[in-house]
Amino acid sequence: MRVAIVKYNAGNIRSVDYALKRLGVEAVITSDEAVLCAADKVIFPGVGEAETTMNFLRSSGMDVLIKTLRQPVLGICLGMQLMCRHSEEGDVDCLGIFDVDVKRFVSRRHEDKVPHMGWNTLKKTNSELFEGFTKEEFVYFVHSFYVPVNDCTAAVTDYILPFSAALHKDNYYATQFHPEKSGSVGEHILQNFLDL
Repeated sequence: MRVAIVKYNAGNIRSVDYALKRLGVEAVITSDEAVLCAADKVIFPGVGEAETTMNFLRSSGMDVLIKTLRQPVLGICLGMQLMCRHSEEGDVDCLGIFDVDVKRFVSRRHEDKVPHMGWNTLKKTNSELFEGFTKEEFVYFVHSFYVPVNDCTAAVTDYILPFSAALHKDNYYATQFHPEKSGSVGEHILQNFLDL
């Protein structure tokens, strides 16, 4: 199986690569259009800032490429947010794969810390990514912006308010949490993606 990780100006690419290696998968990290189009699976990871990253994707033509991929694509963290319509982070239009806007967390109480950082549970899982789950599982989050619950929500997490922990539409899957940093649960999710 050919797995490609989208290479662009976002962090966290190496940790995704290492997580795949632990599953016995040698991925290629690339921005080459032909290699991405020929891959069986594509992972679009990301740690960074939405406006800067979208500007980079547009300047390289990657914005158009990602929207035309037909194989299973997994967006992670910023990758998921960039697949949405618009982000309040930098007030930027994004890829529009998911017809929903990314919002900034606003603390309601003193104990509401932003960013949302650490382990939290997945509820209402509704996607092949969570095949084999029998209870609410813990995964690792680090984010200051969130995607509201919508028609494409594939898992929900509560922090300040219920938000989309995962999305799914057609061949596009996405997680707000980091499966590559979520221990055995994250490995299970990555394996489910590879098995699609």
